Amino acid sequence: MATDYSSLPDWPPRRFSGRPQAQKKRFLLGTTQPAEATKRKHQVSSDSPPTKRRSRIASFSAKTTSDKETPRTFKGSAHKTFPSKKYLDSTDNEKQEEKPCIKTSSLFKNNPEIPELHRTIVKQAREQVFSPEAFQELDLHPHLISTISTVLKMSSMTSVQKQSIPVLLEGRDALVRSQTGSGKTLAYCIPVVQSLQALTSKIQRSDGPYALVLVPTRELALQTFDTVQKLLKPFTWIVPGVLMGGEKKKSEKARLRKGINILISTPGRLVDHIKSTKNIHFNRIRWLVMDEADRILDLGFEKDITVILNAVNAECRKRQNVLLSATLTEGITRLADISLHNPVSISILDKSWDQSNPKEVASDSFAIPESLDQHVVLVPSKLRLVCLAAFIMQKCKFEKDQKMIVFFSSCELVEFYYSLFLHTLPCLSRAPTSEQPPSASWPLKFLRLHGNMEQEERTSVFHEFSQSGTGVLLCTDVAARGLDLPQVTWIVQYSAPPSPAEYIHRIGRTARIGCHGSSLLILAPSEAEYVNSLASHKINVSEMKMEDILAVLAKDDCLKRKQKAAQKSLAIGPQEIQERATVLQTVFEDYVHSSERMVSWAKKALQSFIRAYATYPRELKPIFHIRSLHLGHVAKSFGLRDAPKNLSVSAVKKKAASWKRPDPQRKTQSKHHHVLAEVLRSEYSSGLEASGTKGKKQGKQRGFQVAPSKPRPWRE
Repeated sequence: MATDYSSLPDWPPRRFSGRPQAQKKRFLLGTTQPAEATKRKHQVSSDSPPTKRRSRIASFSAKTTSDKETPRTFKGSAHKTFPSKKYLDSTDNEKQEEKPCIKTSSLFKNNPEIPELHRTIVKQAREQVFSPEAFQELDLHPHLISTISTVLKMSSMTSVQKQSIPVLLEGRDALVRSQTGSGKTLAYCIPVVQSLQALTSKIQRSDGPYALVLVPTRELALQTFDTVQKLLKPFTWIVPGVLMGGEKKKSEKARLRKGINILISTPGRLVDHIKSTKNIHFNRIRWLVMDEADRILDLGFEKDITVILNAVNAECRKRQNVLLSATLTEGITRLADISLHNPVSISILDKSWDQSNPKEVASDSFAIPESLDQHVVLVPSKLRLVCLAAFIMQKCKFEKDQKMIVFFSSCELVEFYYSLFLHTLPCLSRAPTSEQPPSASWPLKFLRLHGNMEQEERTSVFHEFSQSGTGVLLCTDVAARGLDLPQVTWIVQYSAPPSPAEYIHRIGRTARIGCHGSSLLILAPSEAEYVNSLASHKINVSEMKMEDILAVLAKDDCLKRKQKAAQKSLAIGPQEIQERATVLQTVFEDYVHSSERMVSWAKKALQSFIRAYATYPRELKPIFHIRSLHLGHVAKSFGLRDAPKNLSVSAVKKKAASWKRPDPQRKTQSKHHHVLAEVLRSEYSSGLEASGTKGKKQGKQRGFQVAPSKPRPWRE
């Protein structure tokens, strides 16, 4: 509202006497000459008005001198709009108290409602892990029995070993299906060692491989090699060896020239040697074992298996073949048809379950360890990061002897959360002035494992976590298959697995060989239907409440707000827990925004999460759909205060729109499937660099072509 200056009360009329009206306006507008302004200033100070008048003039003149700093609006040529006195009085105070202060937005507002889980209760397939029979009852070499007892410290057989070892000692082919962690490795290693040491013509190292064992991952190759090496202690003339991606080919070729009798390899690296190494031959092969056969077939490895089977068939027709897996899929059945001859099918299930549900024993039901407790928690996207951190603190900081594995969907997620937790969670337990590194005051060790790491580092992490009694391993599905990591008490799935089979393999890293273990699956409210998808495969999970997980923050006084740090409250309510969760989120966000590099890292991890979210299989698309994601809320789980604007959301939306009318024969679908296969294959040991041209050909020419068998189509 314009101000009429002539009507100002108590204004000294003598100041403007004799001056033209235009000059009065110029003075009020602050456009008079400096000398005149100074003179008038002294005149005003000599005849000082009363106190009220002086304060008004002071504030008024202070406003006129700030013309250059404060924008003004003009109405016509004579009237000017000034801010209110309340604003003028607060301006100086704001300038004095102006400090950089970024507040974390509320984590507990504008979240979707958490639905009630209506779980279908099903009877899970169980199997008895141990049998009462001892290894002494088998017709084994006395030195081998002694080694099993003294070195492996095992006396009684597991159920799968009891049924498999006698069949394999008879020379029969076998298809073995048993739950993960039930001792399948020894079920074939013991017969292999027993048969090779009993050969009438003593094995020479220069003879080359007598047994070929194929495994999907480098870590499983190392683990199997270690087991075979222990069994061969009494039989020093039999030499084991391992081939896998990440190692130097030159040293592997040197070992092949000297001779390896039990060859353990990943498919890709073996194919590489078949094509490029002249001194590798299979004319003496007596055993061909494919461990974790379903994983070997997944994600494009079937072409490598075709090359290997053709190479072995060309040199050796008569041999014993064994396929082992925790799940029995159609792919395994097709592979068994072309590689096994009159096989014995061994499936270990609880007899009571088998009798009560004779028709339910199908390829889509899975055996789960009896001592494994399964949980699920529904967490809004904004609270996922805080909830995961609180759960790690609850189990590994406030409880003893806890060992945890956390599964993520990609290498970028593993690297980001590893750096985030390593540099923030330990700092909560130490004084800010401490000169010790963050990990010095935190008794817990964070480790990471994924396919983009150097092989030397992967091997070091694998051995370190295996031998440690506590710790948190952040990993991808590279650690989901076959690895025997002792004393793991909790499996946390931060990213939901793409299939029930992968879910079984992940949780199988705990509750091994009869030990007790637990698992936790973290889902968003929009993903609650995934629980019923698991139930359709005879998998039961019990619900855990998010509030119970966040309640552990009440135990950590480092998360108190500063103004409340000195106060001692007897009881901590939900409001205080929410405030502490906000403090913890602020710690994460401060670290992420501490540098441009970390912000860029968080954005890349977010993009990787979105890409992985877009690759869920067709049957799970209604549950895990890209359109159900709130990018702003998801960004909070990466420590970002706002959703990045430079994400390729348009491309994501185009992909989402293309999924509205799916057509299985479209080229874009097959190309997308191949890209997914190549991304996931990088988690495993191929030993070969993926090339785009070659990959396209592989995507079009998928199929088993094993000579002399008739080609069989392969479809997932």
